[in-house]
Amino acid sequence: MNKRLVFVLFGVIAAIGSFLLYKQAFPALQQLDFRMKDARFRIRGPVKPDRDVVVVAIDHKSIRELGRWPWSREVTAKLVESLGGYYGTKVTALDIVFSEPQNATADRALAGSIKRAGNVVLGYFFRDEKNEPPAGALAQLEGAKIKLIKVADGVRNIPIPEYASMDLNIPVVGAGALDFGFFNARPDADGLYRRSILLLLYNGDIYPSLAMKALRHYLGSEIMLNVKQWGVDSLQIGSMRIPSREDGTMALNFYGPTGTFTTVSAADVISRRVPREGLKGRIAFVGATEIGIYDLRPTPFDATLPGIEIHATMAANALERRFLRYDSVTQEMEIACIILVPILLGVFLAFAPGTFVGLGVLGLVTAAFGGFNYAMFVSAFRDMTLIYPFLGIGLTYLGSEAWRNLVVERKGRHLKKAFSSYVSPDLVKQIEKDPDKLVLGGEQRELTILFSDIRGFTTVSESLAPQELVRLLNEYLSPMTRIVLEERGTLDKFIGDAVMALFNAPLDVPEHADHACSAAVRMLERLKELNEGFAARGMHTLDIGVGINTGPAVVGNMGADIRFDYTAIGDSVNLASRLEGLNKYYGSHILVSGDTRDRVTDGRFTFREVDRVRVKGKQQPIVMYELMIANSDILPRFEEGLARYRVRDFIAARAIFEDLATAHGDGPSRLYAERCADYMEHPPPGDWDGVYTAKGK
Repeated sequence: MNKRLVFVLFGVIAAIGSFLLYKQAFPALQQLDFRMKDARFRIRGPVKPDRDVVVVAIDHKSIRELGRWPWSREVTAKLVESLGGYYGTKVTALDIVFSEPQNATADRALAGSIKRAGNVVLGYFFRDEKNEPPAGALAQLEGAKIKLIKVADGVRNIPIPEYASMDLNIPVVGAGALDFGFFNARPDADGLYRRSILLLLYNGDIYPSLAMKALRHYLGSEIMLNVKQWGVDSLQIGSMRIPSREDGTMALNFYGPTGTFTTVSAADVISRRVPREGLKGRIAFVGATEIGIYDLRPTPFDATLPGIEIHATMAANALERRFLRYDSVTQEMEIACIILVPILLGVFLAFAPGTFVGLGVLGLVTAAFGGFNYAMFVSAFRDMTLIYPFLGIGLTYLGSEAWRNLVVERKGRHLKKAFSSYVSPDLVKQIEKDPDKLVLGGEQRELTILFSDIRGFTTVSESLAPQELVRLLNEYLSPMTRIVLEERGTLDKFIGDAVMALFNAPLDVPEHADHACSAAVRMLERLKELNEGFAARGMHTLDIGVGINTGPAVVGNMGADIRFDYTAIGDSVNLASRLEGLNKYYGSHILVSGDTRDRVTDGRFTFREVDRVRVKGKQQPIVMYELMIANSDILPRFEEGLARYRVRDFIAARAIFEDLATAHGDGPSRLYAERCADYMEHPPPGDWDGVYTAKGK
């Protein structure tokens, strides 16, 4: 649990760090956030904008038919007259300023067309350079400024950019205009246009943009500005509320690249080649789209979007209520993501078993947050941050995986290296996955201990050259070791030709007694195969005895300060060794204790009670069983003989045992036949309890 809390702690630290960066709003991170947000538009793809907003383009076709730009104002007059008179647009907004006279005839022609149309909103442009506009031109703007302003208590100033001067339409042209709106645009620090400027300040008055003025006359209501303590809150046109950033800008919810809006050529409008129903009753934004005129704006969708489409996008967003929202609810949601997502990742990583799973968890959490953010963008138009939650995710993962690799898995790899040669592969995986399960300093736990030994090995070793002896031992010990490991045992040590194995250490092995018995049976079966090969090669054949006991023992790293081994000590270990040695006396191959037999759940094993014995070094007798690998059909007859033996009917018992020994070559029956003969000559004392006291190991 402490280890898991470390992962969660990394999530908390990453969340706090990301939140502090979010509050500081470093420009470099903000620009990266903008770029990541831009990707959402490209993933979403183009969408169809509101049909009531159209673009009348001064395009390549118009330049080719009507001449190079700027046109004579008489040509522009025909365009205005066609739009307002013939086509019946409700509002015609010109992204053009007529700041210098052309000639009296041309200027009067344009002014007349504007006045007759009665629906023209003319554009103008704010400048930083101090330059006093002509008095007649400035008077036209008296009706263009915002008159309705609702200011909250405590507001001392409004954080709207202020300009020193402006380029206005000459009085003769502007005299008949319905209204005026500025067409300034401002890119972000990376040069991309993502916002529409709704308001600007000049000489103490606030003026709305060309798109805002077009909407005001399209909807037929005055613009009301709502100001809160932090700055601009929104603009209201009738029932339409247009949300704004505090500086009077609005994030644009782009529809697509150039040409996404319904676009008609100015030449086709002048020649009246466009169906009338395509423009009637709509807002027509007139501006240049021809590349050579250089009114182009790089946006998230298009590096060369015509500036006129910025105005059209703002108007269409408003008519469809398709605003990219960055209100208090959006801020609360993104702060919640910044805090919660790294912490959740830390929790998930705490339960991940390893680096590869952790990488998968990272991918899932990243995808989940990215999907949520994208869903909020597409369905609710919430302009939530991406970089700061992703930053928290990255910091959490890097910290957690550094901890896992430098501390947790380093320990696991060390233990894997230490245990891999004598622990089964699946146990090694568990050790590597969760090394804290190991208690290497020492612990008491229930084990099943297995000892195996080669019978008569001294005689065998004396008859072989050293190289032959080593080869024989290696060919024998290698398969025996594999069997132990395959049965989830731990190879404790080789003691010359003997093998000591532990089951249920260092990690828990359910049904460890079953695994130990299975290992013993498999060892005898494998030895039979080995002996066939040894005999065919003219080598010595081998015979082994196996002793198995289950009980408590102390396990851990034991030894000197310069060398130690993982092993087990205790009476349970000693008894397993004694049982292995008793196989020689009883003529058996596998002897197990009663504790082992009682814990075996696998019904495929057959046990017979062999004796009740006091082994050397212990006063309490143990019940000893043979795990039978052959002649199991003699079990009922043997049990009958054993019952006769224990009631002192040595004559009847001897007859049974001699019959079994002769007919089946049964070692324990041969021993009991001899013991019965001895007791017939020298009867046991009157308090004899049927327990045999072993005199050797």
